[in-house]
Amino acid sequence: MRSNLAITYGQDRLPRYTSYPTAPHFSAEVGEADYRTWLRSVSARRPASIYLHVPFCRSMCWYCGCHTSITNRDEPVAIYAAGLRTEAHLVAEAVGQRLPVSHIHFGGGTPTIMTPETFADLIGALRYSFFVRPDAEIAVEIDPRTLSEPMAEALGYSGVNRASLGVQSFDPVVQHAINRSQSLEQTAETLERLRRAGVGRVNFDLLYGLPSQTVASCLDTVDKCVALRPDRFSVFGYAHIPSFKKHQRMIDEASLPDSLERHRQSETIAQALTDAGYIRIGLDHFALPGDNLAIAKRENRLRRNFQGYTDDSAETLIGLGASAIGRMSQGFVQNAVATRDYLARIAEHRLSTVKGYKLTGEDRFRADIIERIMCDMAVDLPGMCRRHRRDLGSAIVDRSRLDRLIADGAVTMMGDRLSINDDAEFLVRSVASAFDAHLGRATARHSRAV
Repeated sequence: MRSNLAITYGQDRLPRYTSYPTAPHFSAEVGEADYRTWLRSVSARRPASIYLHVPFCRSMCWYCGCHTSITNRDEPVAIYAAGLRTEAHLVAEAVGQRLPVSHIHFGGGTPTIMTPETFADLIGALRYSFFVRPDAEIAVEIDPRTLSEPMAEALGYSGVNRASLGVQSFDPVVQHAINRSQSLEQTAETLERLRRAGVGRVNFDLLYGLPSQTVASCLDTVDKCVALRPDRFSVFGYAHIPSFKKHQRMIDEASLPDSLERHRQSETIAQALTDAGYIRIGLDHFALPGDNLAIAKRENRLRRNFQGYTDDSAETLIGLGASAIGRMSQGFVQNAVATRDYLARIAEHRLSTVKGYKLTGEDRFRADIIERIMCDMAVDLPGMCRRHRRDLGSAIVDRSRLDRLIADGAVTMMGDRLSINDDAEFLVRSVASAFDAHLGRATARHSRAV
């Protein structure tokens, strides 16, 4: 492990590059009128994707960086789901044709906080407003502590074929520190319920860099998870930004590991998963060889979007729900963040877009470079410049950063083809940032590089 690199670059605050430019650069200069215009231009000849955000949970995990709120009642969730159904209809109406859909992703919050009946109604509304292809991937994020048998059955009945289970850590000390108590037995029972219901593909989400977390506890969690044999893992570093998420102030900063320890935890998890037969996908995903993500990696068609690494090639992403982000060929749009504001606009039969970003040719050029770096750990700069008709000399924004990475042995440049060395892949965000023309603004909201 390259501990010296972790120390040198680990404190940098950098985007995860699930989009370019990243969300902090969105502004009110793009609004509902722009979104309507962009939707009218969407072609039905290529499938789109849909992301639905459900901003409700039963309890707050103190590490959480998502837009969510706590409720113990079903009524607010049902009202919100009605808003999602209406928004789906409004978007479909704005498109003006029945758009084919290849991927649907329910994120949160906790999407399965809905009652089974409410969830089934929502899926039905999506199928009515859009043409959901028979082979579409329909994925749902799940809190294993709250999934009931009837809800698991509803997921299977509704056509859900992939589930992402939040695990984070099985260490009771860590769980106490993050206000999330979840046993191995609960997780195993949830997995069995999903498989009985016909939800055949399952992901586990893990975190490192949590309070009081150690290399040993990370390894113990991985061993327990591997025994359950999920198809994929997502392994993210905890982003401690209490100025942005106030509930994170409940975490004792003195108990957080430093960059070197975070690096050790990350690489220990990665080694354990690869030893168990999982293929490393980019920065933070791992998949069994037969999983779609591993196949996409082998076939050089890996992509990166707001959910991380994906085989989803759709250029159009419809974002539904409070704070949801959509992507058109022209740029990005984001809905009102506050649930009340979102529902108020939908009740007026208005699209809930309040900000966004209109892409320039320069943005598209840099987005392509950064995506290839993030997905392939390499990029052919001359080829990328020819494709976008750009000057090779202008491709690199931060030459000094890239030169340091080369001098430190993290990056190799051969004939203007850049590749990240095998033992430095954890610095992929640092490498990508050398091509980011927007970096330097709002960096405090980004997570640490390591």
